[in-house]
Amino acid sequence: MEDHPGILFRDGPTGRRAGLAAGPDVWEVISALRSTGLDGDEAVEATAEWSGLTVRQVRDAVGYYSDYPAEIDERIRRNVEEADAAERRWSEQSLTR
Repeated sequence: MEDHPGILFRDGPTGRRAGLAAGPDVWEVISALRSTGLDGDEAVEATAEWSGLTVRQVRDAVGYYSDYPAEIDERIRRNVEEADAAERRWSEQSLTR
């Protein structure tokens, strides 16, 4: 936490995860940043505007990600897989009604 001010760690059902002290998990910020389709400062500013975070908070998340990309990429991958599985279950249930 010394190396990344503004980042803390939360325990949960999927284990320990990095998050902004006053905001969402780092993986959520990085996922949102990627979805902007922008690069650099434009992506940071768009993410801050869209999410209601400050530019500093988005930069804190990016800083953590730059040191631990595998950890954050794994969280993003698992979230996508879980969302896809939930959508498949929903579609299957809708078809059987």
